[in-house]
Amino acid sequence: MRADMHMHSHYSDGSDDLETLLKHVEENEIKTFSLTDHDTILGTIKIETMIPDDLTFYRGIEFSAITKYREVHILGYNFDPNNPILLETIEEGKRKRALKLENRLRYLKEQFNITFKQEDLDYLYSLNAVAKPHLGRMLMKYGYCDSISEGITKYINGCKVDHDRIDYKEAIHAIKEAGGIAVWAHPLGGEHVRHFEPWECERQLDLLLQEGLDGMECYYSRYTTKEEDYLLSLAHKHHLLISGGSDYHGKNKTVKMGCLNSEGEAIDASKLTLLDALCQ
Repeated sequence: MRADMHMHSHYSDGSDDLETLLKHVEENEIKTFSLTDHDTILGTIKIETMIPDDLTFYRGIEFSAITKYREVHILGYNFDPNNPILLETIEEGKRKRALKLENRLRYLKEQFNITFKQEDLDYLYSLNAVAKPHLGRMLMKYGYCDSISEGITKYINGCKVDHDRIDYKEAIHAIKEAGGIAVWAHPLGGEHVRHFEPWECERQLDLLLQEGLDGMECYYSRYTTKEEDYLLSLAHKHHLLISGGSDYHGKNKTVKMGCLNSEGEAIDASKLTLLDALCQ
């Protein structure tokens, strides 16, 4: 059985609307999944009313946070969507994203003399979770690049705005206060982020464990079997739940839905102990 516990819709920085996302889930024969949009639960709340009987769905979110060392992404599952602490943390994340957008727009103007029309700026500020792909697509629209990834690499990645993230303690606390399970997403780094050394990973993990981290995303579309084995050893050592996800973004990234390994290895859902905890 296939599972994918990390994917994004157009409610954050994915390209798929909810109907298209569900269609792709079924086409890829995924039986268990979660929608983990960045810093918003609007999509996950809506899609859970659309799930057919033969699929299992869990509410999800991905908080973009930071520790004293570096960025960190925390996935939350099976939370109470009405919990006030969770909702306030989501609002703080949205405010941080708006500030990050302002900084990136300023960077584009100062470094490349790139500006956008007011109606395009209004669109960017109206988004639930504005992110790099939105700016990349805007740069394409204005003719500065031929692809979203080119726009991100050439014009956006040079802008350092990691301080415009919520604190990792807040992210984990919000998820757990809402009765959810907190999982560290792509611990060795995601797309457009260099892979971190084991010592960097482990000192980051020490901080997250102190705040009650429940699990790790050991299976990930960008990781080799060797990297997965390393993460699995850490998860077992610290008695953490094991999760896996593709980080699917539709047309905004090259990641294929249901891909939990960079070497094409099929990862059965039975290896994801997170699912056992979610069933309880």
